[in-house]
Amino acid sequence: MSGLLIAVPTGAQVTIGTPMGGWRASPTQQQDFLQEVHYPAASVNANSNRGAGALIQGHIANLPKVPVATGKAKDADARQPGRLVVDGVALPLEIGDDGRFARPWSFGSGSHGITVRGPGAQGASQRVQFIEANRDRPGVRLRVVLSWDSDNSDLDLHVVSPDGQHVFYGNRVAPNGGALDVDVTTGFGPEIFAHPSPPPGHWHVYVNYYGAGERRDVITVAQVAVIEQEGTPREKQQTFRVPLRKPGELTLVRSFLIGS
Repeated sequence: MSGLLIAVPTGAQVTIGTPMGGWRASPTQQQDFLQEVHYPAASVNANSNRGAGALIQGHIANLPKVPVATGKAKDADARQPGRLVVDGVALPLEIGDDGRFARPWSFGSGSHGITVRGPGAQGASQRVQFIEANRDRPGVRLRVVLSWDSDNSDLDLHVVSPDGQHVFYGNRVAPNGGALDVDVTTGFGPEIFAHPSPPPGHWHVYVNYYGAGERRDVITVAQVAVIEQEGTPREKQQTFRVPLRKPGELTLVRSFLIGS
C-alpha cells in the first residue's frame, strides 16, 4: 500500500525570524558557528542560543502532519524534515514538534538568499534575501555539506586537508582554521565543514556510516555538496550522492585540488 500524504492546512505559514531581509552589519566574530553537542544523541536544534550573525531560525505555524507510514522498513516511525536552501545549497532542516527550527550557518559579507520549506510535497515556504554589510566578516572559501535520507541513523563527515589535518566529530576544529559545526547522530544531518582560507593542495572528503540502531538492512543515501570560492565570481558547486549499505562502511566521496 502506498503512503498517504496528509493535506497541508491552509493556515500553514513559515516565518524566518533570523536573518531578516535587507541590510545588516553583524559582529566579525564567528565562533558561534560551532554548536554544542550532547551525546549520546545530538541534533542541529540542540542549542539555538547563538549570535544572530551565524544563525538561521524561525517557526512554522500549523505544522502539517508527516506522511502516513507506507509499511516499508525505511519509512516506519520516520520523521519528515523540512528543506533549507542557502545560497543555492539545499539540505534537510529538522523541525521541532512545536514548529521551531534553528541552524548555525557561517555567513560572509555580501548578498545571501535563504528559503525554508515545511515538510511534505506541498509544504509552505518563505524566502529571505539580505546583504551582510560588514566587509570584515570572512567568507567561506570551502564548504562541505553532508546530509542523508534516513531517520534514526548516524553518518559522519571526515575532511582531510593537504597539511594532514583531519576534521571529524572527534576533532571538530583544526589549527589551520577549518571547522565542523556539529556532529549529528539522529538522522538526516546536515553536518557542515567550513574553511575561510583553505590551504592549497589535495583535499579528501570521506563519509562514514557509523550506525543505524536496529535497522541494519536499510540503505542510506548520503549527499555531499562541495562549494569552492563561495560568494565569489569563481564559485563552484558540486553535489555527489553515495548509497551506503551497512554500518561501518567508510567511503571516499571526493578528492580535489585547490590551487595556490
